[in-house]
Amino acid sequence: MASGFRLSAWAALAALLALGAMLAQCLPTAGLDWQPVQAWAEPWRFWSAAFVHWSSQHLLANLAGCAVLALLGWAARLPARAALAWALAWPLTQAGLLLRPDLMHYGGLSGVLHAGVAVAVLELLRRPGRERLVALAIALGLIVKLSLEQPLGPALRVLPGWDILIAPVAHLSGAVSGAVMGALIGAIGALASPRCSRWAA
Repeated sequence: MASGFRLSAWAALAALLALGAMLAQCLPTAGLDWQPVQAWAEPWRFWSAAFVHWSSQHLLANLAGCAVLALLGWAARLPARAALAWALAWPLTQAGLLLRPDLMHYGGLSGVLHAGVAVAVLELLRRPGRERLVALAIALGLIVKLSLEQPLGPALRVLPGWDILIAPVAHLSGAVSGAVMGALIGAIGALASPRCSRWAA
């Protein structure tokens, strides 16, 4: 009997992010967006801020990003540990914004999407051959993008072609959060694998 379609943990997380962003369009954003002064009194904002989008263009761009990351996960067959690292980087992305209290409001998936890219890069770097080369190319592109955005400059930027202000620091926070969690989960997995092998033996 043929097996049915099975959604990977990585694709499921990408779908959750996209669905949450679409549903949030029907809700008032006052209690959802990132506000550093409300961070500890309303901790759900560490997660919900990713769902808030300030325009249709903003939402569509990030939904496209979700689709690209889902396809990358499918093509690379990213394991559940990569999805776990990405999920853990989600609230950490907003936590990193505490270092920029001048960013009084923030919403959007872009920071979390940058975290996903960083996690995928680290996962592919562990593999030999062509996949490692692909990871290096993506990593180089990510580093160049972040450098050009100058994320340590003004918290909000006007970029041609966008109908909202952009917060490059969120992209940096996401990439760093994804790299940290990807490295941590990968290290834990590497330590656990020999023990599991010994028990199996």
